[in-house]
Amino acid sequence: MASVKDYVQDLCKGAKSAARGIAGADSATKNRALLLMAENLTAAAGELKAANAEDIASARADGRNAAYIDRLTLTDKRIAEMVDGLRQVATLPDPVGELIGGWNRPNGLQIRKVRVPLGVILIIYESRPNVTADAASLCLKAGNACILRGGSDAVNSNMAIAKQLSAALESVGLDPKAVQVVGRTARSVVGEILKRNDMIDVVIPRGGESLIRRVAEQSTIPVVKHYKGVCHVYVDKRASLTMAQEICLNAKCQRPATCNAMETMLVHKDMARRFLPKMAKAFAKAGTTLYGCKAARTLVPGIKPAKSDAWTTEYLDLILNVRVVDSIEEAIEHIETYGSHHSDAIVTEDYEAAQKFLNEVDSAAVYVNASTRFTDGAQFGMGAEIGISTDKLHARGPMALPELTSYKFVVFGNGQLRT
Repeated sequence: MASVKDYVQDLCKGAKSAARGIAGADSATKNRALLLMAENLTAAAGELKAANAEDIASARADGRNAAYIDRLTLTDKRIAEMVDGLRQVATLPDPVGELIGGWNRPNGLQIRKVRVPLGVILIIYESRPNVTADAASLCLKAGNACILRGGSDAVNSNMAIAKQLSAALESVGLDPKAVQVVGRTARSVVGEILKRNDMIDVVIPRGGESLIRRVAEQSTIPVVKHYKGVCHVYVDKRASLTMAQEICLNAKCQRPATCNAMETMLVHKDMARRFLPKMAKAFAKAGTTLYGCKAARTLVPGIKPAKSDAWTTEYLDLILNVRVVDSIEEAIEHIETYGSHHSDAIVTEDYEAAQKFLNEVDSAAVYVNASTRFTDGAQFGMGAEIGISTDKLHARGPMALPELTSYKFVVFGNGQLRT
Protein backbone atom coordinates (compact mmCIF):
# COMPACT_ATOMS: atom_id res chain seq x y z
CA MET A 1 0.00 0.00 0.00
CA ALA A 2 1.25 3.46 -0.91
CA SER A 3 2.26 5.79 1.90
CA VAL A 4 -0.17 8.53 2.92
CA LYS A 5 2.03 11.13 1.24
CA ASP A 6 2.17 9.19 -2.04
CA TYR A 7 -1.57 8.47 -1.91
CA VAL A 8 -2.37 12.16 -1.49
CA GLN A 9 0.12 13.09 -4.20
CA ASP A 10 -1.66 10.80 -6.68
CA LEU A 11 -5.07 12.26 -5.77
CA CYS A 12 -3.85 15.81 -6.18
CA LYS A 13 -1.97 15.19 -9.42
CA GLY A 14 -5.03 13.53 -10.91
CA ALA A 15 -7.29 16.41 -9.90
CA LYS A 16 -4.86 19.07 -11.10
CA SER A 17 -4.53 17.42 -14.48
CA ALA A 18 -8.28 16.91 -14.81
CA ALA A 19 -9.01 20.52 -13.87
CA ARG A 20 -7.50 21.82 -17.10
CA GLY A 21 -9.82 19.73 -19.24
CA ILE A 22 -12.91 20.48 -17.15
CA ALA A 23 -12.18 24.21 -17.27
CA GLY A 24 -12.23 24.10 -21.06
CA ALA A 25 -15.30 21.89 -21.42
CA ASP A 26 -18.33 23.50 -23.03
CA SER A 27 -21.72 23.69 -21.34
CA ALA A 28 -23.26 20.99 -23.51
CA THR A 29 -20.59 18.46 -22.57
CA LYS A 30 -20.85 19.23 -18.86
CA ASN A 31 -24.64 18.96 -19.02
CA ARG A 32 -24.43 15.61 -20.81
CA ALA A 33 -22.14 14.38 -18.06
CA LEU A 34 -24.56 15.54 -15.36
CA LEU A 35 -27.54 13.86 -17.02
CA LEU A 36 -25.58 10.65 -17.49
CA MET A 37 -24.54 10.78 -13.83
CA ALA A 38 -28.25 10.88 -12.99
CA GLU A 39 -28.92 7.86 -15.19
CA ASN A 40 -25.99 5.95 -13.69
CA LEU A 41 -27.14 6.53 -10.12
CA THR A 42 -30.66 5.40 -10.99
CA ALA A 43 -29.38 2.21 -12.62
CA ALA A 44 -26.98 1.51 -9.77
CA ALA A 45 -29.48 2.08 -6.93
CA GLY A 46 -29.11 -1.50 -5.72
CA GLU A 47 -25.32 -1.22 -5.68
CA LEU A 48 -25.50 2.07 -3.79
CA LYS A 49 -27.81 0.65 -1.13
CA ALA A 50 -25.61 -2.42 -0.71
CA ALA A 51 -22.55 -0.23 -0.09
CA ASN A 52 -24.62 1.94 2.23
CA ALA A 53 -25.72 -1.14 4.20
CA GLU A 54 -22.05 -1.80 5.03
CA ASP A 55 -21.68 1.72 6.40
CA ILE A 56 -24.88 1.42 8.43
CA ALA A 57 -23.76 -1.91 9.90
CA SER A 58 -20.46 -0.34 10.97
CA ALA A 59 -22.23 2.68 12.46
CA ARG A 60 -24.55 0.46 14.48
CA ALA A 61 -21.61 -1.61 15.69
CA ASP A 62 -20.03 1.66 16.87
CA GLY A 63 -23.17 2.46 18.89
CA ARG A 64 -24.38 5.40 16.79
CA ASN A 65 -27.84 6.73 17.67
CA ALA A 66 -30.96 6.61 15.50
CA ALA A 67 -30.64 10.20 14.26
CA TYR A 68 -27.07 9.55 13.17
CA ILE A 69 -28.10 6.37 11.34
CA ASP A 70 -30.90 8.25 9.63
CA ARG A 71 -28.51 10.91 8.27
CA LEU A 72 -26.28 8.15 6.95
CA THR A 73 -28.98 6.06 5.26
CA LEU A 74 -29.52 6.06 1.49
CA THR A 75 -33.17 5.29 0.81
CA ASP A 76 -34.82 5.09 -2.61
CA LYS A 77 -36.24 8.56 -1.95
CA ARG A 78 -32.83 10.01 -1.17
CA ILE A 79 -31.26 8.43 -4.23
CA ALA A 80 -34.10 9.91 -6.30
CA GLU A 81 -33.37 13.31 -4.72
CA MET A 82 -29.69 13.02 -5.70
CA VAL A 83 -30.76 12.19 -9.25
CA ASP A 84 -33.16 15.15 -9.35
CA GLY A 85 -30.39 17.40 -8.01
CA LEU A 86 -28.03 16.40 -10.82
CA ARG A 87 -30.70 17.10 -13.40
CA GLN A 88 -31.48 20.45 -11.83
CA VAL A 89 -27.83 21.53 -11.97
CA ALA A 90 -27.78 20.62 -15.66
CA THR A 91 -30.52 23.21 -16.25
CA LEU A 92 -28.70 26.05 -14.44
CA PRO A 93 -26.82 28.73 -16.40
CA ASP A 94 -23.12 27.99 -16.83
CA PRO A 95 -21.13 30.74 -15.09
CA VAL A 96 -17.84 29.98 -16.87
CA GLY A 97 -16.98 32.58 -19.49
CA GLU A 98 -19.57 35.07 -18.25
CA LEU A 99 -18.59 38.68 -18.94
CA ILE A 100 -18.67 40.41 -15.55
CA GLY A 101 -17.63 43.79 -16.90
CA GLY A 102 -15.68 45.50 -19.61
CA TRP A 103 -14.34 48.87 -20.68
CA ASN A 104 -12.07 50.48 -23.25
CA ARG A 105 -9.06 52.63 -22.42
CA PRO A 106 -8.08 55.86 -24.24
CA ASN A 107 -5.03 54.05 -25.68
CA GLY A 108 -7.28 51.53 -27.42
CA LEU A 109 -6.89 48.61 -24.97
CA GLN A 110 -10.09 46.61 -24.53
CA ILE A 111 -10.33 45.22 -20.99
CA ARG A 112 -12.78 42.46 -20.11
CA LYS A 113 -13.43 40.83 -16.72
CA VAL A 114 -14.45 37.19 -17.27
CA ARG A 115 -15.54 34.37 -14.94
CA VAL A 116 -13.21 31.38 -14.77
CA PRO A 117 -13.19 28.20 -12.64
CA LEU A 118 -11.38 28.15 -9.31
CA GLY A 119 -9.46 25.01 -10.35
CA VAL A 120 -9.30 22.18 -7.80
CA ILE A 121 -11.73 22.28 -4.88
CA LEU A 122 -11.37 20.12 -1.78
CA ILE A 123 -14.65 19.53 0.06
CA ILE A 124 -14.61 17.97 3.52
CA TYR A 125 -17.99 16.94 4.88
CA GLU A 126 -19.75 14.65 7.34
CA SER A 127 -22.28 11.81 7.36
CA ARG A 128 -24.75 12.49 4.54
CA PRO A 129 -23.63 10.60 1.40
CA ASN A 130 -25.89 12.68 -0.85
CA VAL A 131 -23.38 15.54 -0.46
CA THR A 132 -21.02 13.55 -2.69
CA ALA A 133 -23.30 13.92 -5.70
CA ASP A 134 -24.40 17.46 -4.82
CA ALA A 135 -20.86 18.79 -4.40
CA ALA A 136 -19.50 17.02 -7.46
CA SER A 137 -22.29 18.33 -9.70
CA LEU A 138 -21.81 21.94 -8.67
CA CYS A 139 -18.03 21.78 -9.01
CA LEU A 140 -18.35 20.22 -12.46
CA LYS A 141 -20.87 22.75 -13.76
CA ALA A 142 -18.59 25.58 -12.60
CA GLY A 143 -15.65 23.97 -14.44
CA ASN A 144 -13.75 22.66 -11.43
CA ALA A 145 -12.21 19.34 -10.48
CA CYS A 146 -12.97 18.21 -6.93
CA ILE A 147 -11.54 15.99 -4.23
CA LEU A 148 -14.26 14.87 -1.82
CA ARG A 149 -13.50 13.71 1.68
CA GLY A 150 -16.70 12.53 3.36
CA GLY A 151 -17.00 11.13 6.84
CA SER A 152 -15.25 7.82 7.46
CA ASP A 153 -18.64 6.38 8.44
CA ALA A 154 -19.93 6.82 4.86
CA VAL A 155 -16.82 5.82 2.91
CA ASN A 156 -18.40 2.82 1.14
CA SER A 157 -21.46 4.83 0.12
CA ASN A 158 -19.36 7.75 -1.09
CA MET A 159 -17.06 5.53 -3.12
CA ALA A 160 -20.03 3.80 -4.76
CA ILE A 161 -21.59 7.15 -5.72
CA ALA A 162 -18.30 8.55 -7.02
CA LYS A 163 -17.77 5.44 -9.16
CA GLN A 164 -20.96 6.24 -11.09
CA LEU A 165 -20.11 9.94 -11.40
CA SER A 166 -16.61 9.24 -12.72
CA ALA A 167 -17.95 6.72 -15.22
CA ALA A 168 -20.27 9.37 -16.62
CA LEU A 169 -17.38 11.80 -17.04
CA GLU A 170 -15.37 9.23 -18.93
CA SER A 171 -18.34 8.41 -21.17
CA VAL A 172 -18.55 11.99 -22.44
CA GLY A 173 -14.79 12.32 -22.92
CA LEU A 174 -13.91 14.14 -19.70
CA ASP A 175 -11.23 13.04 -17.26
CA PRO A 176 -12.85 10.78 -14.60
CA LYS A 177 -10.36 12.09 -12.05
CA ALA A 178 -12.26 15.36 -12.05
CA VAL A 179 -14.35 13.72 -9.31
CA GLN A 180 -12.38 11.77 -6.70
CA VAL A 181 -13.40 10.53 -3.28
CA VAL A 182 -10.74 10.04 -0.60
CA GLY A 183 -10.98 6.31 0.03
CA ARG A 184 -8.74 6.19 3.08
CA THR A 185 -10.31 7.02 6.41
CA ALA A 186 -7.23 7.85 8.52
CA ARG A 187 -7.17 11.44 9.77
CA SER A 188 -3.54 11.69 8.69
CA VAL A 189 -4.78 11.72 5.08
CA VAL A 190 -6.74 14.91 5.71
CA GLY A 191 -3.73 16.50 7.39
CA GLU A 192 -1.59 15.69 4.37
CA ILE A 193 -4.15 16.98 1.85
CA LEU A 194 -4.48 20.26 3.73
CA LYS A 195 -0.77 20.89 3.07
CA ARG A 196 -1.22 20.75 -0.71
CA ASN A 197 -1.73 24.40 -1.53
CA ASP A 198 0.45 23.77 -4.58
CA MET A 199 -2.29 21.67 -6.22
CA ILE A 200 -5.56 22.57 -4.47
CA ASP A 201 -7.03 26.04 -4.85
CA VAL A 202 -9.66 26.16 -2.12
CA VAL A 203 -11.11 23.96 0.62
CA ILE A 204 -14.76 24.07 1.69
CA PRO A 205 -15.56 22.26 4.95
CA ARG A 206 -19.22 21.35 5.48
CA GLY A 207 -20.33 20.20 8.91
CA GLY A 208 -20.18 21.15 12.56
CA GLU A 209 -18.22 24.05 13.97
CA SER A 210 -15.48 21.79 15.37
CA LEU A 211 -14.79 20.30 11.92
CA ILE A 212 -14.65 23.72 10.29
CA ARG A 213 -12.34 25.18 12.93
CA ARG A 214 -10.04 22.16 12.70
CA VAL A 215 -9.77 22.53 8.93
CA ALA A 216 -9.20 26.30 9.17
CA GLU A 217 -6.44 25.82 11.74
CA GLN A 218 -4.61 23.06 9.85
CA SER A 219 -5.01 24.16 6.25
CA THR A 220 -2.37 25.88 4.14
CA ILE A 221 -5.07 26.15 1.45
CA PRO A 222 -7.55 29.07 1.46
CA VAL A 223 -10.70 28.01 3.37
CA VAL A 224 -14.26 29.19 2.74
CA LYS A 225 -15.85 28.92 6.18
CA HIS A 226 -19.26 28.69 7.77
CA TYR A 227 -18.60 28.33 11.46
CA LYS A 228 -22.16 28.41 12.78
CA GLY A 229 -25.48 30.14 12.50
CA VAL A 230 -26.32 32.13 15.63
CA CYS A 231 -29.18 34.02 13.99
CA HIS A 232 -31.40 36.70 15.53
CA VAL A 233 -34.80 38.27 15.03
CA TYR A 234 -35.23 41.70 16.61
CA VAL A 235 -38.84 42.76 17.28
CA ASP A 236 -38.79 46.55 17.18
CA LYS A 237 -41.05 48.85 19.21
CA ARG A 238 -42.98 49.65 16.02
CA ALA A 239 -43.40 46.08 14.79
CA SER A 240 -46.70 44.56 13.68
CA LEU A 241 -47.54 42.12 16.47
CA THR A 242 -49.11 39.57 14.16
CA MET A 243 -46.26 39.73 11.67
CA ALA A 244 -43.64 39.51 14.41
CA GLN A 245 -45.29 36.45 15.94
CA GLU A 246 -45.51 34.65 12.60
CA ILE A 247 -41.93 35.49 11.61
CA CYS A 248 -40.45 34.47 14.95
CA LEU A 249 -42.37 31.19 15.03
CA ASN A 250 -41.25 30.37 11.49
CA ALA A 251 -37.64 31.39 12.08
CA LYS A 252 -37.32 29.09 15.10
CA CYS A 253 -39.74 26.21 14.55
CA GLN A 254 -40.16 25.60 10.82
CA ARG A 255 -36.93 23.60 10.75
CA PRO A 256 -34.85 24.24 13.87
CA ALA A 257 -31.88 22.01 12.99
CA THR A 258 -30.65 24.36 10.25
CA CYS A 259 -27.99 27.04 10.31
CA ASN A 260 -30.47 29.78 9.34
CA ALA A 261 -32.90 29.11 12.19
CA MET A 262 -33.26 31.81 14.85
CA GLU A 263 -31.34 31.13 18.07
CA THR A 264 -32.02 34.41 19.90
CA MET A 265 -35.12 36.61 19.84
CA LEU A 266 -34.57 40.24 20.84
CA VAL A 267 -37.61 42.31 21.85
CA HIS A 268 -37.78 46.05 22.43
CA LYS A 269 -38.90 46.90 26.00
CA ASP A 270 -41.87 48.93 24.72
CA MET A 271 -43.17 45.88 22.84
CA ALA A 272 -42.25 43.17 25.33
CA ARG A 273 -45.33 43.28 27.61
CA ARG A 274 -47.75 42.98 24.68
CA PHE A 275 -45.66 40.55 22.64
CA LEU A 276 -43.80 38.12 24.89
CA PRO A 277 -46.60 36.36 26.84
CA LYS A 278 -48.55 35.45 23.69
CA MET A 279 -45.36 34.54 21.82
CA ALA A 280 -44.24 32.32 24.67
CA LYS A 281 -47.53 30.41 24.49
CA ALA A 282 -47.04 29.85 20.76
CA PHE A 283 -43.51 28.57 21.34
CA ALA A 284 -44.71 26.28 24.15
CA LYS A 285 -47.33 24.83 21.82
CA ALA A 286 -44.55 24.14 19.30
CA GLY A 287 -42.48 22.38 21.96
CA THR A 288 -39.83 25.10 22.26
CA THR A 289 -37.86 25.61 25.48
CA LEU A 290 -37.12 29.27 26.28
CA TYR A 291 -34.11 30.73 28.11
CA GLY A 292 -34.00 34.42 28.84
CA CYS A 293 -32.78 37.53 30.58
CA LYS A 294 -34.26 38.81 33.86
CA ALA A 295 -36.73 41.14 32.13
CA ALA A 296 -38.04 38.33 29.91
CA ARG A 297 -38.42 36.02 32.90
CA THR A 298 -40.38 38.68 34.78
CA LEU A 299 -42.90 38.94 31.96
CA VAL A 300 -43.06 35.18 31.34
CA PRO A 301 -42.26 33.26 34.55
CA GLY A 302 -41.88 29.95 32.70
CA ILE A 303 -38.76 31.15 30.89
CA LYS A 304 -35.57 29.59 32.29
CA PRO A 305 -32.50 31.70 33.17
CA ALA A 306 -30.07 32.04 30.28
CA LYS A 307 -26.66 30.54 31.01
CA SER A 308 -23.48 32.55 30.48
CA ASP A 309 -22.73 30.93 27.10
CA ALA A 310 -26.33 30.91 25.87
CA TRP A 311 -26.05 33.95 23.61
CA THR A 312 -23.28 32.38 21.48
CA THR A 313 -24.83 28.91 21.30
CA GLU A 314 -26.14 27.39 18.08
CA TYR A 315 -28.76 25.00 19.45
CA LEU A 316 -30.03 23.50 16.17
CA ASP A 317 -33.01 22.40 18.24
CA LEU A 318 -36.30 23.69 19.68
CA ILE A 319 -34.47 25.86 22.20
CA LEU A 320 -34.50 29.66 22.04
CA ASN A 321 -32.88 32.56 23.88
CA VAL A 322 -35.01 35.62 24.66
CA ARG A 323 -33.69 39.05 25.59
CA VAL A 324 -35.50 42.32 26.20
CA VAL A 325 -33.50 45.35 24.99
CA ASP A 326 -33.89 49.05 25.69
CA SER A 327 -33.27 50.24 22.13
CA ILE A 328 -32.44 49.24 18.56
CA GLU A 329 -28.85 50.27 19.34
CA GLU A 330 -28.74 47.66 22.12
CA ALA A 331 -30.21 45.04 19.79
CA ILE A 332 -27.56 45.74 17.15
CA GLU A 333 -24.82 45.72 19.77
CA HIS A 334 -26.04 42.31 20.99
CA ILE A 335 -26.03 40.89 17.46
CA GLU A 336 -22.55 42.21 16.73
CA THR A 337 -21.22 40.92 20.07
CA TYR A 338 -22.74 37.44 20.13
CA GLY A 339 -23.82 36.67 16.56
CA SER A 340 -22.04 34.70 13.88
CA HIS A 341 -22.66 37.12 10.97
CA HIS A 342 -24.94 34.60 9.26
CA SER A 343 -28.56 35.83 9.07
CA ASP A 344 -30.34 38.43 11.19
CA ALA A 345 -33.75 40.10 10.89
CA ILE A 346 -35.69 43.09 12.14
CA VAL A 347 -39.48 43.25 12.30
CA THR A 348 -40.61 46.87 12.16
CA GLU A 349 -42.94 49.37 10.50
CA ASP A 350 -40.37 52.13 11.01
CA TYR A 351 -38.43 52.87 7.82
CA GLU A 352 -35.57 54.60 9.64
CA ALA A 353 -35.19 51.72 12.10
CA ALA A 354 -35.12 49.26 9.20
CA GLN A 355 -32.43 51.24 7.41
CA LYS A 356 -30.35 51.56 10.56
CA PHE A 357 -30.51 47.79 11.07
CA LEU A 358 -29.57 47.08 7.45
CA ASN A 359 -26.65 49.52 7.57
CA GLU A 360 -25.19 48.47 10.93
CA VAL A 361 -25.73 44.72 11.19
CA ASP A 362 -22.71 43.11 9.52
CA SER A 363 -24.13 39.72 8.50
CA ALA A 364 -24.16 37.76 5.26
CA ALA A 365 -27.94 38.16 5.01
CA VAL A 366 -29.94 40.91 6.73
CA TYR A 367 -33.74 40.92 6.61
CA VAL A 368 -36.55 43.38 7.14
CA ASN A 369 -39.91 41.78 7.95
CA ALA A 370 -39.01 38.27 6.79
CA SER A 371 -37.81 35.02 8.36
CA THR A 372 -34.12 34.17 8.50
CA ARG A 373 -35.06 30.74 7.13
CA PHE A 374 -34.81 32.14 3.60
CA THR A 375 -30.99 32.20 3.61
CA ASP A 376 -30.63 29.40 1.10
CA GLY A 377 -29.44 29.28 -2.50
CA ALA A 378 -32.69 27.85 -3.85
CA GLN A 379 -34.84 30.27 -1.84
CA PHE A 380 -32.80 33.18 -3.20
CA GLY A 381 -33.39 31.93 -6.75
CA MET A 382 -29.73 30.97 -7.19
CA GLY A 383 -30.35 27.25 -7.72
CA ALA A 384 -28.38 24.62 -5.84
CA GLU A 385 -25.73 25.73 -3.35
CA ILE A 386 -22.50 24.29 -1.97
CA GLY A 387 -22.99 25.92 1.44
CA ILE A 388 -23.40 29.26 3.20
CA SER A 389 -20.27 31.31 3.83
CA THR A 390 -19.87 33.62 6.80
CA ASP A 391 -16.55 34.85 5.41
CA LYS A 392 -16.16 38.22 3.72
CA LEU A 393 -13.51 37.47 1.10
CA HIS A 394 -14.42 35.80 -2.19
CA ALA A 395 -17.87 34.50 -1.21
CA ARG A 396 -20.47 35.47 1.38
CA GLY A 397 -23.87 33.96 2.08
CA PRO A 398 -25.33 31.18 -0.10
CA MET A 399 -22.64 29.83 -2.43
CA ALA A 400 -24.10 28.84 -5.77
CA LEU A 401 -22.36 28.29 -9.11
CA PRO A 402 -20.93 31.83 -9.55
CA GLU A 403 -19.28 31.54 -6.11
CA LEU A 404 -17.41 28.45 -7.33
CA THR A 405 -15.61 30.62 -9.87
CA SER A 406 -13.06 33.41 -9.82
CA TYR A 407 -12.32 35.86 -12.62
CA LYS A 408 -9.49 36.99 -14.81
CA PHE A 409 -8.86 40.07 -16.91
CA VAL A 410 -8.72 39.53 -20.65
CA VAL A 411 -7.05 42.40 -22.48
CA PHE A 412 -7.13 42.99 -26.27
CA GLY A 413 -4.71 45.33 -27.93
CA ASN A 414 -3.21 46.15 -31.33
CA GLY A 415 0.40 46.74 -30.45
CA GLN A 416 0.12 49.18 -27.53
CA LEU A 417 3.30 49.79 -25.49
CA ARG A 418 3.46 51.44 -22.09
CA THR A 419 5.53 54.61 -22.05
